[in-house]
Amino acid sequence: MDDYGRELGAFLRSRRARVAPDSVGIVTGTRRRVPGLRREELAQLAGISVDYYVRLEQGRSTRPSAEILDAVARVLALDATEREHLRALAEGRRTRFSSRPRPERVRPELARLLEEMPGLPAIITGRRQDVLAWNRLGSELFGGLEEGRRDRNNARYLFLDARSRDTFPDWEQRARETAAVLRLAAGRYADDERLTELVGELSVKSDDFAAMWPAGDVMVCGSGRKRFRHAVVGELTLRYETLQLPDSGGQAGQELHVYSAEDDGARDGLQLLAGWTTPSREELPHRDATR
Repeated sequence: MDDYGRELGAFLRSRRARVAPDSVGIVTGTRRRVPGLRREELAQLAGISVDYYVRLEQGRSTRPSAEILDAVARVLALDATEREHLRALAEGRRTRFSSRPRPERVRPELARLLEEMPGLPAIITGRRQDVLAWNRLGSELFGGLEEGRRDRNNARYLFLDARSRDTFPDWEQRARETAAVLRLAAGRYADDERLTELVGELSVKSDDFAAMWPAGDVMVCGSGRKRFRHAVVGELTLRYETLQLPDSGGQAGQELHVYSAEDDGARDGLQLLAGWTTPSREELPHRDATR
């Protein structure tokens, strides 16, 4: 069984375990020991044979039809991101890389775009959660990217640096989101050795990550709110928008994250932070954290 087969089985088991039997009309007794649905129950609800579903969950079925995947997704109540992840795993889709893929880089046009929005914190991340580029406000908001005061990989910073709990008041929520984003990337880029190494490193070095990873959650953080804590301006609650950047020259999976204030308090805080980070002399700051 290849990596996709193992991932498919683990993902289906994790989603099956979260479905309450009574939510799909199954009456259970007090002696039930299985969390969520049994395999045979899911197969019956999806209209497929138990044997076929078992092979699907074991990663032994080849190229299940779209109809079967849709039926399973319906019973499991998967959201759009989870459905896409299921299809990618079931179809063995992957972006192929060499054994040691080349470093991720940001196009100069995108780096200039960051510079042209000095009043809005902004960063660009790669598929492994490396922060590849930033503007001055983005650097300071995320704990000192510019000066190298923190690891420029968001996942390592969150799970291996205790200071991240000060930067992010909602640390556990941020950590679970990051684990889910990494798992989605691991499904899309199974051939990326450095991504696999990162997951392994976090699993060994962080008890929190090791506990969150088996949940099997996948997520795209497209928009919403995040809370930050900064030593100078205190707490800030900001809106964020995440833009998926097109693959350019093999640089797949890059995202642009832009933060903005939605009330006067946050707006005042950003203005204070902008004034505090404005350089006293003309300089060209480093903008590419190539890994």
